[in-house]
Amino acid sequence: MDLTVLMNAGPWLPVPPAGYGGIENVVATLVPELRRHGVRVVLASVHGSALETDERVSVFPEGQFAQLQKPYNQVMGIAHAHLARVADELRRRRDIDLVHDHVEVVGPAVLAALGAEGPPVLHTLHWDLAKHPHFYGAFPGTWIRTNGVSRSQLDRAPAALRDSALGWVHLATPLADTRIEAAKGEHVVVMGRICHLKGQHVAARICQKLGIPLVLAGPVAACHHPADLAAILEDPDDPGHGNPDVRYYTGSVSRYVDGDMVRWIGSVCGAERDRLYASARAALFPLQWDEPGGTAVVEALALGVPVVGLRRGVLPEVVEHGRTGLLADTEEELAELLGRVDEIDPEECRAAARARYTPAVMAERYLELYEKAVAARRPSGR
Repeated sequence: MDLTVLMNAGPWLPVPPAGYGGIENVVATLVPELRRHGVRVVLASVHGSALETDERVSVFPEGQFAQLQKPYNQVMGIAHAHLARVADELRRRRDIDLVHDHVEVVGPAVLAALGAEGPPVLHTLHWDLAKHPHFYGAFPGTWIRTNGVSRSQLDRAPAALRDSALGWVHLATPLADTRIEAAKGEHVVVMGRICHLKGQHVAARICQKLGIPLVLAGPVAACHHPADLAAILEDPDDPGHGNPDVRYYTGSVSRYVDGDMVRWIGSVCGAERDRLYASARAALFPLQWDEPGGTAVVEALALGVPVVGLRRGVLPEVVEHGRTGLLADTEEELAELLGRVDEIDPEECRAAARARYTPAVMAERYLELYEKAVAARRPSGR
């Protein structure tokens, strides 16, 4: 496809990220497939990004994710500085056919301000659409088109967003194109950022009660290793004490972490993450919110790991109850279903991932949306 796309991943983490990084992992999965289709990609991220692209745009030498622990008035300019650089790039040149934006609120706000002088924009919605009602409830859809990451996400969207949406694209994983063999252990795993929305406290309570080993893998705020969190907790003056994820871990999760039946191992990535997942009896998703995308869900399926979770958000879309996983309506039912996880055939999980969640499938869907976004724009001076 004869198209040049500016892929705006934001200033928070490099692409691909070293460990945790939802949006950055999505971009790292999508870009190579787009380039195989002949799309030229200009990546707007931090300078330390290692993803192979045609060009790069950056302000910061490295990811600014750790800055998010600071008060808002100290970090509010980070995303704006990044977007100001993107806007300058778009004003300077006329060969960008489309901006694919992934930056929450600030991205569409700045890009919409370019008006007819900017290129068409597709803004992907990765998050809870109720977070910013004042902005997304009156979305600037004249110049910006959106897409969701699941049907259920768009079903819950404000009317202004639904009117601007071109459709939805399920997330994908490169693991769907591979096969990783690992001896099955007795443990189940919860993979992802440690926060109330993911429900690690529910998983820990259930597994400790049932005597099922549980591994929690993911960061607490910007702490990717237990030692990082320990350093914060040992310093009473460290501002990290005020971080909501730190408070969640210390107040609701740590009581169950005994180093034996329930373990928190911090962030894992690459081959270590894949082996941990592939060796698990199940991937547990006791979601406390309507998860919009579910990268960790499709990763589990790709590795032949049955999904056991609460029937919320994207889970009923990507998990076929009784075939690739088991979905519950209550915590009590979730505990019961954990005892039935061996009913799920790992090969069925892998087959579903190969059919629906490969990078190629995601890229082809995005190419369709790119065409729609470009066609939807009114003629302009560009």
